[in-house]
Amino acid sequence: MYRTECRAAVCRLHGPETRWLSAGFDGGYAERRAAYNVTVPDEFGRTDLAAYAAERREEAGFDVRGPTLLTGVSQAHARGARLGLVTAVATVGLSNPADLPMDPAGGDLPDDGRGKPGTVNVLLGVERSLPDGALASLLAVVAEAKAATLLDAVGTPGTTSDAVVVGGALGEPRAQFAGSATAVGAAARACVREAIHASFESRYDADDPPVSVAAAEHGLATEARAETFDPR
Repeated sequence: MYRTECRAAVCRLHGPETRWLSAGFDGGYAERRAAYNVTVPDEFGRTDLAAYAAERREEAGFDVRGPTLLTGVSQAHARGARLGLVTAVATVGLSNPADLPMDPAGGDLPDDGRGKPGTVNVLLGVERSLPDGALASLLAVVAEAKAATLLDAVGTPGTTSDAVVVGGALGEPRAQFAGSATAVGAAARACVREAIHASFESRYDADDPPVSVAAAEHGLATEARAETFDPR
């Protein structure tokens, strides 16, 4: 079973040797026993993110390396959920919503740059070995569940800096697929929904969350229009 520990503003999801897929700054596949979500201070400006993550893990007394996500949200608002073979933990911060209007006005693409560290982060572990394709599918399932939950809660699918880490325990037994119609995918969707709802309610119990890009401290709406074509 995957377990969580939070100390020194670092939250760890750990368990058996696991193959992770991360969409964070140190993204890609990695085999480790743990994944991390780290709260950064206000006005965070470090660019050596791997070194910074290692420092924070060491300060927290976590000597196992693993994929790491960064957030401006306090780990006091981290919340987990467990169903069947799946465990998830999430933090929700909505100071920088990223809307996708269905009737865009047209405009330019944003300049590339580091996102603000408000962020909705999700760590999720599955007590099954998953091939790389299934891990990629699971990451998409988690991102979709995150977006659906936030759309219901505040009308935005996410923020400019959301990130997800998913993992499957190495060895046997094995699950070949992890889409929404599978036991793994369905449990992941439920865990993400409950963990995000719980973190959202913890984080925004006293303060109303932003309900639009215009009302938020940071954020953007993708108003640029792409040209469609027939690929045949």
